[in-house]
Amino acid sequence: MNRRSFLATSALGAAAAPLAAPALAQGRRKLTMVTSWPRGMAGVHDSAVFSAEAIGALTDGTLEVEIRSAGELVGAFEVFDAVSSGQADMYHSADYYFVNQHPAFAFFATVPFGMTAQELSIWYHHGEGAALHDELGQIFGVKSFLAGNTGAQSGGWFRREITGPEDFQGLKFRMPGLGGKALGKLGASVQNIPGGEVYQALSTGALDATEWVGPWADEKAGFYEVARFYYTAGFHEPGSALTLTLNRDLYDSLTPQQQNAVETAAILGNEKTTALFLGENAGALERLRQSGVTLSSFPESVWDAFGEAARATLEEARDGDLYDRVLDSYIASMKRSSSWLQSSEGTYRAQRDRALG
Repeated sequence: MNRRSFLATSALGAAAAPLAAPALAQGRRKLTMVTSWPRGMAGVHDSAVFSAEAIGALTDGTLEVEIRSAGELVGAFEVFDAVSSGQADMYHSADYYFVNQHPAFAFFATVPFGMTAQELSIWYHHGEGAALHDELGQIFGVKSFLAGNTGAQSGGWFRREITGPEDFQGLKFRMPGLGGKALGKLGASVQNIPGGEVYQALSTGALDATEWVGPWADEKAGFYEVARFYYTAGFHEPGSALTLTLNRDLYDSLTPQQQNAVETAAILGNEKTTALFLGENAGALERLRQSGVTLSSFPESVWDAFGEAARATLEEARDGDLYDRVLDSYIASMKRSSSWLQSSEGTYRAQRDRALG
């Protein structure tokens, strides 16, 4: 596939090639991408495939990316260490899985009561976000790019109705990142397990509730079969980014043209994946409704508790250095973007809905 045909006809597909160490052969280089996703997992695996194919196409095949999904080479949450150490060349994941490495990684995925997908792109590409992401990556020997977004995620699947903040006490809930830390402040027993293991945990009672992504991905995962209460809006992931991250030594060894192709592939993947998730969610939500799922909203008292816990979680990780600079830059950009978007697009949407009925 050449660059022109890719831009004209590219579609999501599956990568297929046996594992090979990075090698040069007649000017071509094979790279290994490890992911946090099982093969076929709706949206997130598609995003990894798109990035891999785009890199190959935009480099006219001089870079060939082979995908090794979760568990095939390393575990879902081991991809960061694999790439940082050079065991693998790149990963596709969500950086909030790696807050134990540094809490600032959360901001390059999502944080509770944080940015929407649009606001995150503004900060990243027209603010300090990309430079701060790069500074953080240098500590660990990696080079990262945003390469997808799920849009606003749902509040999650519950075995029983939530009527107040006290219902989270002791609740066994799957939620990663700083959102999980915030939920723990409400007394939940928070667990972070790979996406491919969530259905089993929920079906056996090892979990009482879980969040995943949104209606489309959640429907594909089958959560409606084992939990009937679905909260369609959540506080924890208002615009969750996916990340394409390369070993920095590997990235530095690429030609400038190849480096540019990797960055361009990530930007294309970000746009493509966001549209994929948002485009599929409406139909999936209606199918879930028709299947008998109870669609719910959290009470105001729960939202208030979420807000208090989120503020405390974001503030308590301050370290007087990089985390503080990331947090302060993130919040400042979010406030600026929100002010403009609310006064322009927000007003327009309200008037459009009123005019069209």
